[in-house]
Amino acid sequence: MDNWQQINRATEEMNPIATAALTPSSFFASNRRFAPRLRSVLPAAAMSYAAVSASAPSPSSGTGEQVKAAPLPHSTLEIAGARRGLLSGFASLRAPYRAFPVLASNRHVETIFAALTRSLPAVKLRRECLRAPDDGAVALDWVSGDDRVLPNDAPVLILLVRCSLPARRLRPIAELTALHTQEPGLTGGSDDTYVRHMLMRARSKGWRVVVFNSRGCADSPVTTPKFYSASFTGDLRQVIGHILGRYPQSNVYATGWSLGANILVRYLGEETDKCPLSGAVSLCNPFNLVIADEDFHKGFNNVYDKALARALTTIFKKHALLFEGLEGEYDIPKAANARTVRDFDEGLTRVSFGFKSVDDYYSNSSSSDSIKDVCIPLLCIQADNDPIAPSRGIPRDDIKANKNCLLIVTPQGGHLGWVAGDEAPFGCPWTDPIVMEYLEHLENEKDSSTKNNTSYEGVSEASVSHLTVHGQR
Repeated sequence: MDNWQQINRATEEMNPIATAALTPSSFFASNRRFAPRLRSVLPAAAMSYAAVSASAPSPSSGTGEQVKAAPLPHSTLEIAGARRGLLSGFASLRAPYRAFPVLASNRHVETIFAALTRSLPAVKLRRECLRAPDDGAVALDWVSGDDRVLPNDAPVLILLVRCSLPARRLRPIAELTALHTQEPGLTGGSDDTYVRHMLMRARSKGWRVVVFNSRGCADSPVTTPKFYSASFTGDLRQVIGHILGRYPQSNVYATGWSLGANILVRYLGEETDKCPLSGAVSLCNPFNLVIADEDFHKGFNNVYDKALARALTTIFKKHALLFEGLEGEYDIPKAANARTVRDFDEGLTRVSFGFKSVDDYYSNSSSSDSIKDVCIPLLCIQADNDPIAPSRGIPRDDIKANKNCLLIVTPQGGHLGWVAGDEAPFGCPWTDPIVMEYLEHLENEKDSSTKNNTSYEGVSEASVSHLTVHGQR
């Protein structure tokens, strides 16, 4: 039996869609059982995949004969936006989108495979905690030592981690299998593999990178009876002001994933033409939270829903004393024992942020309504088969109508998977080279005379309160 036959057989056995009688628990039992087999045969398959990719025509041959560069792969990618022509110059988009065989045959398989097996680049981080005006706290993770080696005017990239799934490398699968009994942390953070890969790529280009962990994420302190929400942009606004105050000679950019992308795009819409960022990238953005909530309760998505609710209730119980004696419409028992994310949002989140109901919270927190007001360059990258950020929720018409926005939709990718490209299946997501090329293009467009040296009114390095500073991670 050759490698591809082994992979096909193993994947058929772990594919939740292919076997009608397969339950979530039996699926993950199968996943644990057959993961070693996949690990043993995928390296050879990866070499075959790389060989096929390498055989594609390149801009120039070894004999010096010039070969015409391939056009944008419109047959494999959906590309929209007034400035879509600039993408034709991106080397990372000259080849068609090639999803890694078999793994991309099912969106759940790709999503879970990426979360379980993607490599985790090693990097030392220095933590800085900021105190918010309401005495809440957020954590910034900087690359340790960058202050000594990077110039003061190096571009800065803020990474907004997804505020939705567990952080550490094996945690998503551990929670989904219900085998993880220790406190898992609230949700995503700077230990997530896709965050680390983007951080390392930007850092290799001479960019200063900082990971913004929302309240309670990545073990950041919870000091008030309020976590994050899909609509709250106050913490992001403070973080951006803090960074601009520290590096006034630098252009500052931001990239967000999942719910972090929703928060980022809402912030861009609120700031309109006063936005101090020089550019942004949104990935796997749920955009329309009403549609996303509808799909979240269908079929296999129930597994994700229960896992996320478990993560939320675990961190909530750890800080339960902060929520004692709260008055108003809070339903603390419902939040503490939530079986779905919607239950948690109904009992706590929507009340904390002043919404009348959970439906009111979702409908008024969707970043799809913010696209029309975005006034800085924004690239949105989505996967057509994303189980958590449905393709039908993408505000395509508004993106096309806004001269500042670009959209790329891949045919596969799952949620934060994108197991494709030269580094598949264990390396960086397919999106990383495109994101970096786009950001470098924006930075190169900036003339040195227009570097952002305007002070950010009301916030400076000296005026920001600190909780704990400079902890090694």
